[in-house]
Amino acid sequence: MLKPGDKAPTFKLSDQSGNTVKLSDFKGRKVLVYFYPKADTPGCTTQACELRDASPKLGDTAVVGISPDPPNRQAKFDEKYGLGFPLLSDEDHSVAEAYDVWGEKKNYGRTYMGIVRSAFLVDEKGKLEDVWYKVSPKATAENLLNALGK
Repeated sequence: MLKPGDKAPTFKLSDQSGNTVKLSDFKGRKVLVYFYPKADTPGCTTQACELRDASPKLGDTAVVGISPDPPNRQAKFDEKYGLGFPLLSDEDHSVAEAYDVWGEKKNYGRTYMGIVRSAFLVDEKGKLEDVWYKVSPKATAENLLNALGK
């Protein structure tokens, strides 16, 4: 598992508009990289909307969501809730694996592989400032604001 002080794994993924987004695009500013299981599901919607609502308090800190959903599903999610930040498509879950958030999950007695909801605050130089594995949807924005001293 990653921990504060580690170099954040780099990524280069397509967003909901088909644009390529790289971690290095955010060099010089903080960015919250958060992983969610599936666009437009209850927990993921709560998490994304709370981050959207917190955005006026984030200053120059960027927010980037990543899930295995294809870009068209990410686009529908963004349009439905007016999220306003990049939602990246990690369909082969390679970035999720690099961040140690692709793991075994259990739901209704069924075991499967999927995203373990997690968030990472990356500093201006690309190092992890804060790490929240198995974060609750409601705690993501609150954790970020606390980490930023807001």
